[in-house]
Amino acid sequence: MVANKNINSVQDYDDVLAVVQGYVEGLRTGDVEQLKKTFHKDAVMYGHLPEGLSEGSIENLYAYIEKFGSAPHIKTHLSVLHKTPTTAFVRVEMESDAADEDFTDYHSLIQVDGEWKVIAKLFHLYSK
Repeated sequence: MVANKNINSVQDYDDVLAVVQGYVEGLRTGDVEQLKKTFHKDAVMYGHLPEGLSEGSIENLYAYIEKFGSAPHIKTHLSVLHKTPTTAFVRVEMESDAADEDFTDYHSLIQVDGEWKVIAKLFHLYSK
């Protein structure tokens, strides 16, 4: 007989979502230090902006937040798309960020030393 064991508990999903919720709170408050707790130090970010492809270090996100500040009216919906014991993929639907832009983000998370960190952010910016 094939084993039929659920390897992911509800708490496992909540732990992943809590990390990405930390990202949302960092955006809401404009707190770069909060964002740095969410992302791995070597995280990358890619997506298309009107001026072209944004690519490279997560430092680009921190610079964006420093430029535009807090997003007190941001609205988000978070979904864990898939999770293994050491990796997870989360979708973030976002409306009204600090620059009043709407995005869909895909965050790839990895567990390092028992702690979840976002290692990559892929985003799509919508036209208004």
